[in-house]
This record gives sequence, structure tokens and C-alpha cells, in this order.
Amino acid sequence: MMIVFNKPYGVLCQFTDSEAPKRPTLAGFGLPAEVYPAGRLDHDSEGLLLLSNDGARIAQISSPKFKWPKTYLIQVEGIASEEQLQALAAGMTLKDGPTLPAKARNLQVIPDWLWPRTPPIRSRKTVPDSFVELTIREGRNRQVRRMSAAVGLPTLRLIRIAIGPYRLDGLAPGQWREESM
Repeated sequence: MMIVFNKPYGVLCQFTDSEAPKRPTLAGFGLPAEVYPAGRLDHDSEGLLLLSNDGARIAQISSPKFKWPKTYLIQVEGIASEEQLQALAAGMTLKDGPTLPAKARNLQVIPDWLWPRTPPIRSRKTVPDSFVELTIREGRNRQVRRMSAAVGLPTLRLIRIAIGPYRLDGLAPGQWREESM
């Protein structure tokens, strides 16, 4: 079984929380029993999270050796230049080593399917923001945020929209659907 879930902002990618006060977890969304996340998203990131009851499939999706592409929509502070997009695409050296080449493109128009975030993203009248679509084949800790910051485009909002062949495709935050593996 493969579950495609749109993880809302502020939700932990686990079913329990040991910290007090308790934070929202996956347990609050009526997901089928015996499924586990294939990878994770930080609590301040949104979007596609895959869950499965197939341990081998979870390992394949989340293991860096299989290099499943992961596509993100990132709202950044500033307007991405061609040079910044090329730097993201070429790969770069972060504190934990070099990244693999990626795909990066500016989005000229905010996608019409994009839901408002609660709480809203801060806006500053003197600093524009823009959206970049970035596809990576790794999944290091906060990698997308670190890459965008390294080229001078701090991330304001991060939404994963695809992992391999799986896409959000119209799921609202907190909704899920079962798909074939």
C-alpha cells in the first residue's frame, strides 16, 4: 500500500510526540494502520509525504543510493537570477559536502493550486519574493533551504510537490489518497 499525503505546515512526520506541549503528528489524519513515512519533511515544510506498509519500498524511496527525484516549490526572498538558478542546478558544496546537480527554474506565475499557509508567510514591502521549482536527487537535512540560502535566496516557504512518479495533484493539506505501488 502506498499513501500520498499532503503534510500541513507544523505537523511532525511521526505518529507520536514525546515533547511537551504536544505538537500535531501524523496520528491526527486518519491514516491507515501499519503505514510508515518514506523519508520525512521538517515540521516547517509542507507537501508530499509518502507512507507505506512495505518496508523494502520505504527503504528504496528514502535511501540516497536510489536517487529518487524530489521536486519542491520554494518561495524565496528575492527574485532568482539566471546565475542563481544555474548555481542551484550545477550543484554546490555545503558544509556536509557537495550536492548532486539539480534542476531549477523560476516560476513566473504563482500556481493557482497553491493554498494559503497558516500562519501566513511574512511579507516585506521593500523585499520582493518569488517562486522557484527545484528538483534534487538527494535528501539531506534541510538541503533545499541550505542550497537556496547559499545562492542568496533565503527560503520563506517550502512545499514538496513530487517524489519520483508520485505527485500531490490536487490534495489539500491534511488529505491523503491510496495509490498503486
